[in-house]
Amino acid sequence: MTLTRRTILQSMGTLPLLTSGLTLPASAQTTAAPSASDMPPVLFVHGNGDHAALWMTALWRMESNGVPRARLAALNFTDPLARNDDAVAQPNRSSTEDQRRELSDAIKALKERTGAARVALVGSSRGGNAIRNVVKNGGGADVSHAVLCGTPNHGVFDWDDSPGSEFNGRGPFLRGLNTGDSEVTEGTVFLTLRSDGLDKYAQSDGRLVGKPGVPTGITAEGPALKGATNLVIGALDHREVAFHPRAFREIYKFIAGREPAFIAIQPEREVRISGLVTGTPGGAPTNRPVAGASVEVYRVSAETGARQGEPVYRGQTGADGRWGPAEIDPTSSVEIVLTSPNAPITHFYRSPFPRSSDVVHLRAARPMGQADAGAGAIVIMTRPRGYFGLPRDIVLLDGKEPADVQKGVPTDAATTLRLPAGDVGRSVIGLFNEERIAARLWPASESRIALIELTN
Repeated sequence: MTLTRRTILQSMGTLPLLTSGLTLPASAQTTAAPSASDMPPVLFVHGNGDHAALWMTALWRMESNGVPRARLAALNFTDPLARNDDAVAQPNRSSTEDQRRELSDAIKALKERTGAARVALVGSSRGGNAIRNVVKNGGGADVSHAVLCGTPNHGVFDWDDSPGSEFNGRGPFLRGLNTGDSEVTEGTVFLTLRSDGLDKYAQSDGRLVGKPGVPTGITAEGPALKGATNLVIGALDHREVAFHPRAFREIYKFIAGREPAFIAIQPEREVRISGLVTGTPGGAPTNRPVAGASVEVYRVSAETGARQGEPVYRGQTGADGRWGPAEIDPTSSVEIVLTSPNAPITHFYRSPFPRSSDVVHLRAARPMGQADAGAGAIVIMTRPRGYFGLPRDIVLLDGKEPADVQKGVPTDAATTLRLPAGDVGRSVIGLFNEERIAARLWPASESRIALIELTN
């Protein structure tokens, strides 16, 4: 697919036609609109290598539409990264059975907490695999709605190599889920959300999975399921089909049976944030708690990233890895300093938090490598809830378009800038479309990295 600003704008502009003009297949399930009191509790399920913090904005939007915080939850899988072969154990990685078991436990806990008979599940990417596995294998009676966002339901690839991969359409896991005339489970209504060609894991060419020129056997329609309501929501990338405001509209409408009253996040007067400190043992991202990590939170200038006064919070994690709560000004930009064992000191720079959250999870920046040798200061800009798309997006770091972000189908969620020691202490601006974050540069010689973490 050739991308230009013209084709992207055309795709975004035709989104209402793609959704409002949708007709369901004869076998698709239907769902009646529940009243406010009948809307089930919602459990959000993250994807491969991720954590619950990615659902923060979706949780805020649910709350903004009147869903009580107590009826919302976001799961942290202990080891979120998939095994290379689902049947072969790997340190700090999980099997499909591990994820099925943890999700089943989370469903049970949410039902007990709320007293609800059934819950709604919303999954991003690999999280949808776990949802389908639970529903198909004995858990359907507990699940009223299943929303799968960018889930590779027919695989990221469909070939003879890597036969044991969870993401191989020919592998036993996906063949087991997709067998039969319908690919959904009776009694639970399913919605799939997919991109109109910009999902990096639903491409016909193997370039993005390390085999350029080799057909994957998968197309942009890979996330769709026979028997589900299948929506195409425009020129969104693999992550955005779960976390973008357009995705939220469809998620809410499907579960609540009505349009949301608000898409914009409604601010709170008093905001408290807290979360979990995790790490990357052996290079694998996990959600295992890190004890003995110190966390400081500062109010900073939105223009320069300079600190404004003493820290509003200072604490150290215990065995449970939890930090906070920190009471913050909902209109102020924030610097969060994480000093975690055996990791760089990471200075997170964030946009203001308009609402409270207990899923402000922290992982230290990646270790410094050979490419960082000689750098006086390092700043990384990350986009956890989407990828940087060029030319689709405006992406600027220190006033320049990053050279390490590929053009075309969005694939990169981070960009790195290395600067000389003479720049230590000055401001660097990260700009992604309308979100602007100012950071300060710290000396790499002290094993410090500035990390601009975008909310949008």
